[in-house]
Amino acid sequence: MAHCESIRKHATDMKDLVIRTVYGLFFAIMVAGSILTSKWLLAILLIAVVIIGADEMIRLRVKSNPVRSDKFLMILLPVLLFCLMATTALGLLPVRFLISSLLLLLFPFLHALFNQRYTFTDMAGVYWPSFLMVAMPAGLMLFFYNEAIVGELAGAHLLLSVIILVWLNDIFAYLVGIKFGRHRLFERISPKKSWEGSIGGLVLTLVSALIFSHFTGLVSLEKAAIIAFLVVITGSLGDLVESMLKRQAGVKDSGKLIPGHGGILDRFDASFFAVPFVFVYLILIH
Repeated sequence: MAHCESIRKHATDMKDLVIRTVYGLFFAIMVAGSILTSKWLLAILLIAVVIIGADEMIRLRVKSNPVRSDKFLMILLPVLLFCLMATTALGLLPVRFLISSLLLLLFPFLHALFNQRYTFTDMAGVYWPSFLMVAMPAGLMLFFYNEAIVGELAGAHLLLSVIILVWLNDIFAYLVGIKFGRHRLFERISPKKSWEGSIGGLVLTLVSALIFSHFTGLVSLEKAAIIAFLVVITGSLGDLVESMLKRQAGVKDSGKLIPGHGGILDRFDASFFAVPFVFVYLILIH
């Protein structure tokens, strides 16, 4: 009986691994393909990501289902912020128009003022994470194509390199953690993550960035190392932050969009947290 149960469990694990791998590859090809094909195609993809991500954030931050009008605004405002940033990044509006995005940060006060269902704390707990963890990073991704903003490194290769570094860190940390993980990194939030896995992910991702820099010459070794370090540290923090939100909401995944992976936030959490830090670094060196 125990042997049969072990066989069934192994078969289930293998099936889950196959599903996770297939959908993971499809997701990676879709994201990388849109980045390399056209910034306009990426913008269209990111609009969908922001809509779904904002909807998932509502699920994580609001305990009861909001009425349709409230939910519409909770999704519309992050989308408006992204569209404002996207049209600026794509050269359709002058950069100075970005200052108007600050007005959107005031909207939770107004929504709470005229809403008897939710308090300001409830409103701010949905709007500001959707702004700062979904819409803003998605908009900043499009600025990675803008040489006037981020300098000579601008282009599809820059953004794709950052995304690949996020993925490499995730893969390396998982593999090293499975093999050598003994000490929990943040057991209260993410019981499966280990110090060994995190350090292994950091070291191997740094090595990968340096190898890439050496053979391509697209970026100096120093800049490659700094960008990789920023991506690993901030991307790992983003993953922990999203795990915290899911734990507080009492859910395993932010959504069910991608079989074997969860929702949009589960796939973009590290990228969306890392992108603003890399963007600021690029501006400083530019």
